[in-house]
Amino acid sequence: MILSETTGLARRELGLVEHYEPGMAQETLERQKGIRGAIKMASNENPFGPSPKAMRAMKNAIPLVNRYPDSDGHLIREALARHWALSPEQILLGNGSDEIITLTIRAFLSQGQEIITARPTFLIYRIQTAVQGGIVTEIPMKHFRYDLDQMARAVGENTKLIFIANPDNPVGTYVTHAELSSFVNRIPERCVIFIDEAYYEFASSRRDYPKSVSFLSKPNIILSRTFSKAYGLSGIRLGYAISNPQIIRSLNKVREPFNVNALAQAGGIAALKDSVFLRRVLKATERGKMSLMRCLRKRRIRFIESATNFILIHFGSHAGSIYEFLLKNGVIVRWMNRWGLGEYIRVTIGTPGENRMFMRVLEKALTAAGGAR
Repeated sequence: MILSETTGLARRELGLVEHYEPGMAQETLERQKGIRGAIKMASNENPFGPSPKAMRAMKNAIPLVNRYPDSDGHLIREALARHWALSPEQILLGNGSDEIITLTIRAFLSQGQEIITARPTFLIYRIQTAVQGGIVTEIPMKHFRYDLDQMARAVGENTKLIFIANPDNPVGTYVTHAELSSFVNRIPERCVIFIDEAYYEFASSRRDYPKSVSFLSKPNIILSRTFSKAYGLSGIRLGYAISNPQIIRSLNKVREPFNVNALAQAGGIAALKDSVFLRRVLKATERGKMSLMRCLRKRRIRFIESATNFILIHFGSHAGSIYEFLLKNGVIVRWMNRWGLGEYIRVTIGTPGENRMFMRVLEKALTAAGGAR
């Protein structure tokens, strides 16, 4: 764990906060290594770009950026409400779904109270809990899946929040509707259950994937989703929460005004309407994932079956050296040592050309590592 550097002026809690390190940018790698043509397969972005309709909508909104955006995001909240057959009062916009996580911790977690989540999982849960002065209890995964039974058993009087990434990042697995429904019914309503569905679009067609909106009859459920992944809008930072109106009002009290910019709101509305583009992205991603998995199986390289747009791949003690070899040869992936998975690398599904480049460089890396499995 890398702890942040603080001064005597900073809050004491910040001494326990680790920095979140985002995936390296292509430009950064090219500058550092003196190379050209690098590809980024590290941050689970959509390599196919955003919907052309979303791009046109954002371009048309540019002349209006001299004005503040609609702080309530009325139009996009209405669009999302129609899309999910909900009311606008059940939706809150965020500067990416990361902000929804932060707002939830800010609104519901008092200093010294506990969150429960899994290990490994999305790092922002524990980072933002530490900022708030909360306690993090991480329940180890069981066979690379959330151990909901042990998480339920861990709930105590001091537990306020439970975070479930479904599908999980960085593993890519998910819990089923039956499993999540049973879990939700076991948890006292004084605990808020946050279901992080950043990769919802990639997994939702699976027959046993949770119909999580059905859980909203409970008073303690928050769902979060994002336009950063399947919709290809990572750069504009647009996410949203779905919950009951009372929870949404609480989140609104800690939300900064104008947290979602005008271009993001315009682009999000258009992207939501472009179902044809979304289906193309999902099909292309699935084809790319199947192709990569076939190549890995052929090389007898172990990986975790994923319901997302990335694959967690096992390279054993050679993972660090393979990661460095890939970097030197212009392929940016994620070495998972920060997650306690030092024998693994996470690879985002790229375009067909990017996938082929990854496999070519990986073959060279494996040869250099002596045919490591």
